[in-house]
Amino acid sequence: MRWRPILNTVGTLILFFGLTMIIPVGFGLYYRDQSVIPLLKSMGITLIVGFILYKFFWGEKTEHLSQREGMAIVAIGWTAIGIFGALPFYLGNVFNTFIDAFFESVSGFTTTGASVLTNIEAVSEGFLLWRSFIQWLGGMGIIVLSLAILPFVGVGGMQLYKAEVPTPVPDKLRPRIRDTARILWKVYALISLAEVILLMLGGMGLYDALNHTFTTMPTGGFSTKNTSVAYFDNPYFEIIIIFFMLMAGINFSLHYQMMRGKPPVLWRDSECRFFLGAVFLLVVVVSLNLYGSVYEKMSQAIRFATFQVVSIVTTTGYTTADFEKWPAMSQFILLLSMFLGASAGSTGGGVKCLRIMVYFKYCYKELFSLIHPHAITSVKIGGKAVPADVMRSVLGFLGLYAGLFVLSSTILAGMGVDFMTSLSAIAATIGNIGPGFGMVGPTDNFTQIPYLGKWLLIWCMLLGRLEIYTLIIFFVPEFWRK
Repeated sequence: MRWRPILNTVGTLILFFGLTMIIPVGFGLYYRDQSVIPLLKSMGITLIVGFILYKFFWGEKTEHLSQREGMAIVAIGWTAIGIFGALPFYLGNVFNTFIDAFFESVSGFTTTGASVLTNIEAVSEGFLLWRSFIQWLGGMGIIVLSLAILPFVGVGGMQLYKAEVPTPVPDKLRPRIRDTARILWKVYALISLAEVILLMLGGMGLYDALNHTFTTMPTGGFSTKNTSVAYFDNPYFEIIIIFFMLMAGINFSLHYQMMRGKPPVLWRDSECRFFLGAVFLLVVVVSLNLYGSVYEKMSQAIRFATFQVVSIVTTTGYTTADFEKWPAMSQFILLLSMFLGASAGSTGGGVKCLRIMVYFKYCYKELFSLIHPHAITSVKIGGKAVPADVMRSVLGFLGLYAGLFVLSSTILAGMGVDFMTSLSAIAATIGNIGPGFGMVGPTDNFTQIPYLGKWLLIWCMLLGRLEIYTLIIFFVPEFWRK
C-alpha cells in the first residue's frame, strides 16, 4: 500500500473535520457557557494535526486508489475523527477519563447512541450540540460529505465511498461519485430541515428541535434529556420522530427519486416493502402483547409499542418507555429487532433488510434444489438475479456478524458482566442501536461497563458502522502483502 496518499487524505479529512467545530462554538457563544474555550482548543489541535498530515505527506498522486487503500483511509480516518471528536468532551471536563470521552465520541459518529453520561441535562448547551452534531455528520458519513464538498478528496472517491456507505451494493446516482455524494447530502439536509420545522410547529424550542433532528436523521438517538423523548410526553413529537425515523431507515436513493416526482418508487422497491411490512407486523404483535398486561388502553399499547419498535428496528435508540418492564415476549422481539436493522443505503445500522431478504431467498433456493435437483434457479431481488459476488458478500457478512457477536459477547462476559448485559451490549453496539438490557437498559447507560469492556464496545461500534469488512480486513495477512 502507498502510505503517503493514505495519510495525506486522512489529514485532509481531519482538517475538514476541525472546521465543523465552529458550529457548536457558535452555540456556546450564544448561550455563554463553558464549552467555548474547550471547543476552540480542540478545533485548533485538530486543524494543526490535519494540516501537518496534509502538508507533510503531500505529493504522490491519488487518482487511482486501490480498494485496500480506500479501506485503510476510511478505517484510519474514522478512528482519528473519533479521537479528535472526543477532545471537546475531555478538555471541557465532561468526562474525567479520555476513554469515556472517546467512547461518547465514537458512539456519536457511528450513530450508536450508547452513552456514558450520567446526567445529560447538567452538560452545557455547546457540548450537547456537538454531541448531537457528530451523530448527524456520521449518519451520512464524514467522508461522503468530504467527497461532496472538497474537490481534492474526489480522486479515487469510489473506493472511499464503497468503504464507508452502509450497504452491500452502493448506489451510484450519477456517473461522478462526487455528484452522487452531493445528492445524498442534499436529500439528507432537506429532510432534516423538514423535521426541525415540524418539531418547532408542535412547540419544541429551536435548540431541542435541532438536537433531536441531528440525532433522528442519522438514527443515532442521543437526546438532550436524561429520559430521552419520554421527557416531553407529547404524542405529536413522538409521531413526528417516528415518521422521520422511518424516513431515515429507507434507502436515501429512493427519497431522491421521490423528490424527482416518482412517489410509487417506495412501494415498488421490494426491500422497502419488506422493511415497512416487518415494522408493521412487529408493532401489531408487541401492541397485542402489551395490551392488558402493561397498558389498560389499546391506544396506549399502540403508542408505546410503535415508538419502541421503530426506534429499535431503525437502530435509533430513543425511548419513551422502560421496555425492561414489558412482558418477556415483547422484550425478546425487541432483542431480535436489534439484528434486523433498516434498509441498505439508509442511515440505519444492523444487518440490513436487504441481506435478510437475500439470505431467506438463498435458503429457499437450497430447499427447492433438494426437491428439484436438476432445476436451474437463482436468487432474485426486485425481479433481478443477485450477482454471485454480492451473494458471497452477504453470506460472508452474516457469518462474520454472527461470529463476532458470539466472540465479543463471550469476551465481555469474561470480564464479569452478566449474561443478558453482555449479549445486549454487543448487539446494541455492533448494530449501532444504543440501549440494550440489563446494566445497559433504557433507564441506564454504559458507565458500569469495565474499562477494557468499553474498548471492546468501541471496536464493535466501528465494526457495525463500517460494515465489518472495512475493519476486519486489517487482520487478514494477505491485506498487507504486495
